[in-house]
Amino acid sequence: MRIFFVSILLAVFALPGTAFCANKVKVDVIKQPYGGSRNVDEISMNPDYIHAAGLERLIAEWGGELIRPVQDVRLTAEQDKQYGTWNRMALANANMADIVREGLQDDLLTVGLEANCNVLLGMLGGLKYDSDGNARRVGLVFIDAHGDFNVPETTLSGMLGGMPVAVAAGHALHNIRRTSGLTEGLPMSDIVWGGVRDLDPLEAERFREYEVQQFSVEDIRKLSGNLKKQMDTLSANVDVIYVHIDMDVLDPDEVPGHGLRVANGPTSEELAAAMTLMFKYAKSVAIGIASTPAGPLDPNGVSRQAALNLIEGAIRGVQAR
Repeated sequence: MRIFFVSILLAVFALPGTAFCANKVKVDVIKQPYGGSRNVDEISMNPDYIHAAGLERLIAEWGGELIRPVQDVRLTAEQDKQYGTWNRMALANANMADIVREGLQDDLLTVGLEANCNVLLGMLGGLKYDSDGNARRVGLVFIDAHGDFNVPETTLSGMLGGMPVAVAAGHALHNIRRTSGLTEGLPMSDIVWGGVRDLDPLEAERFREYEVQQFSVEDIRKLSGNLKKQMDTLSANVDVIYVHIDMDVLDPDEVPGHGLRVANGPTSEELAAAMTLMFKYAKSVAIGIASTPAGPLDPNGVSRQAALNLIEGAIRGVQAR
């Protein structure tokens, strides 16, 4: 692992405009276990599972410094009485957005440990406004084996988890988006997909219709010119960038307990190297890790280690600015 990151840092330092920074990276960690895919009493254990690896200690070893204790999103008693699992998930996202916003500082890396991809709405809602309430233009880099760009009219499964990017873009389920704290949909020009290789038929048509911007698994492995071009363009157009990762994007060997594995994914080390590159950009301010197999779904701890590799990669990128 250490040898791996030495090679990453040497590669990153060789990039134009990169200088070594020995300062501590300010880090804020937020756990949001309400994913809207199950009964609210059966909240996801994966945020706690990653945290329990000794995350505070590891962040310090990687050169980070927490600005406050790890934050834990919970519904209030009144929110817990509200109708509908999807609605309660959106209310939890609104709580997350508030917590994200409360912690915002200059040069801060916000880390979201998230039940699943539906939680990205809470992160986006939190990043949308700065600490003074001013609206910002938020870019999304969505890294997933799947597009999550279905709408209710195109989905084959009916899963809300197959729709969050479409919801974030303002294409469907507007009440969920607004309740989550994202008052306006993201322009399609401000969304980039990475690692997608499994689309539903009508979802693929939506990809073609909207001419989505994306980079491939091979781009991730090679840290290609296309990956850098996508980051250059997005960074030039937005105020802040959120990089969201569904762990099913990885090589199935690293997420054996994930129910939506897809062949030919990058290893966590390859994706961590891409995180180092992406977080060299000053506008990359947040990373989300979603759908990490936990507990009995990860008996050998390989998925948790993969998630930790990605967080370390992001911190290394901030250090390399």
